[in-house]
Amino acid sequence: MPDKLTALSVPSQEPREPSRARTGLVALLALLVVALLGGLGFFGREALRRMDAVERQLAGLSAKADEAAALSRQAMAQAAAAEASAGVAAAGRQQAEAEATLAREEAGTARRQATSAIDAAAHAQVEADRIRKQAEAEVNRLEQALGQIAETRRTALGLVLNLGSDYLKFEFDRAELRPEDRELLSRIAGILITAQGYSISVNGHTDDVGTEEYNQKLSERRAEAVRDYLVGAGLSPDILSVTGHGKSRPLVQGASERARARNRRVELGIANMRIL
Repeated sequence: MPDKLTALSVPSQEPREPSRARTGLVALLALLVVALLGGLGFFGREALRRMDAVERQLAGLSAKADEAAALSRQAMAQAAAAEASAGVAAAGRQQAEAEATLAREEAGTARRQATSAIDAAAHAQVEADRIRKQAEAEVNRLEQALGQIAETRRTALGLVLNLGSDYLKFEFDRAELRPEDRELLSRIAGILITAQGYSISVNGHTDDVGTEEYNQKLSERRAEAVRDYLVGAGLSPDILSVTGHGKSRPLVQGASERARARNRRVELGIANMRIL
């Protein structure tokens, strides 16, 4: 029996050897797969890590590229602004140069005009001095000539010829000229008619007898009588003016007949218009 059992058990052990071999092979394959998978996982993780690093580098490069582009645009804008400023400066410089040229031309014109004005003023002053000297000489001549006819005095405005009672006599309350008065006025007109550039004011006066209103009108009539005679003697009416002063400007003070006779008078104011 034992031999049979042994004989029977031996055949049963032969098929187990291949089974164990297959199991070991499977295990080995499993280990290889696991190892392979582990290696693949490692390499995959490494690849992912490197891809992340590359992406980060790309992102950094993109950001730098954007920054560089922004800086480029800013530089271009600054260059355009600088170019525009340079154009404005050039235009301003050209305008300033044109204005400076115009200012120099105007200054030259002004200097020439000033020189001409100075020359003209100097010439005018010389001419004015010449005319004034002639006028002064004429006034001196008239003063001397009229002084031989009647009382004549010189003032800042010219000559005053006093035709008082010693030369031109008006009766009390009268304005008529006597024949001897006309002769005196004719001699005066003969001297004045030769003069040029004169104006003559005829001023009438009265004594203190009577009212202001009455004497005012009487003094005007006396001045008009002298003016009319001088015009008739050849003087231009354009150079003659008439003013009545009534009794407001007595030549002498007093109520005597002599004082009143002296105040009844006419005065001729002779002004040389070339001197005034």
